[in-house]
Amino acid sequence: MKFSLSAVLAAAAISPVFGEVYLKEQFNDEAWTSRWTESSKWKPKAEMGTWKHTAGKWYGDAADKGIQTGEDARFYGLSAKMDKPFVSADKPLVIQYSVKHEQNLDCGGAYLKLLPGGDSFDAASFGGDSPYGVMFGPDMCGTSNKKTHVIFHSNAKDENLLIKKEVPCEDDDITHLYTLILNPDNTFEVKVDNASVRAGKLEDEFDFLPPKQIKDPDASKPADWVDQKMMPDPEDTKPAGYDDIPAEIADPDATKPEDWDDEDDGDWEPPMVDNPEYKGPWVQKKIENPDYKGPWVHPMIDNPDFKYDDEMYKVCKDGCSHVGFELWQVTTGTIFDDIIVTDSVEEAEEFAKETYFKKKDGEKDMHDKHLEEERKKAAAEMPDDYDYMGDMDGFDGMGDEF
Repeated sequence: MKFSLSAVLAAAAISPVFGEVYLKEQFNDEAWTSRWTESSKWKPKAEMGTWKHTAGKWYGDAADKGIQTGEDARFYGLSAKMDKPFVSADKPLVIQYSVKHEQNLDCGGAYLKLLPGGDSFDAASFGGDSPYGVMFGPDMCGTSNKKTHVIFHSNAKDENLLIKKEVPCEDDDITHLYTLILNPDNTFEVKVDNASVRAGKLEDEFDFLPPKQIKDPDASKPADWVDQKMMPDPEDTKPAGYDDIPAEIADPDATKPEDWDDEDDGDWEPPMVDNPEYKGPWVQKKIENPDYKGPWVHPMIDNPDFKYDDEMYKVCKDGCSHVGFELWQVTTGTIFDDIIVTDSVEEAEEFAKETYFKKKDGEKDMHDKHLEEERKKAAAEMPDDYDYMGDMDGFDGMGDEF
């Protein structure tokens, strides 16, 4: 069989298809607002922030835009329907998107949610109380609370389960790529910039399952169990008259002033001083308890209610049909872009090559040039006679100036 050159070239130009893509959003057209719906009924309008369509201050491609939070101290609610619902079955769930905190975020979330609801999903009312299958992405507040949220819905418990170990996130002001992989073998992996930062089994990292062992309900600490390691020394007794020793006594070295007039000044009394004989409240000495048996440990038994759940990974058991941002930010300026929901790790990796990795070096160069320009601008605005050491000309760092 012969193939024309044009057919071969056309076939080569087609991107390989590795799996099903449920949503792919790059925000590169003005029509993005027709695909996404703001949460107009979630909070009062005055509390809701507006979204900007922009590439930001630094970027790899000026025409490649994302959506940016635009007003400080506001809530942000935004959702979109996927091309088709994702139903947890025999393939992975892969969620990936990029985040850029141009404002050096001090407090606020930047996470994405995967949502059930189908045709009955109320996009206008979508908010913090709306049910979700997955909540994933960075969240920061202050210098100590910086993490990537990974929260899965448990069908067995009807609860949203937060990962027990913290997952790190990036806190600088350039774009980073966040990827979550949930596998049908009940394992998961989180990647940042395509580097793995946390991976494991769902039963180890989340409270999907009841404990394998529980305390024996029929066991109790014996009445004669001694768990007091030290005991009062029976041979140590309080000395006679110990409690009669006052804490203070009249100063034996004090004398009445010569000009003291008893009629005018009243009876003179010497000042009080600490009594050197006073030893404080008496405390009986302690000795090792000869009957000490150590701490009592409650015996454990196998939990009769324990049962392994093969379907922990089915966070979208009845189908997840939408994605959404439900956020609060104090200082805004976060840009979201390049969202993909798929059942193929390879599909997500290929999309990352076409988007994040294609743009990141150019963005970093522009970012560094911006910082250098800011530094030069600040230096130019500084007075010529400015002495950043102030009046510390004699300071040599040896500490002998003080």
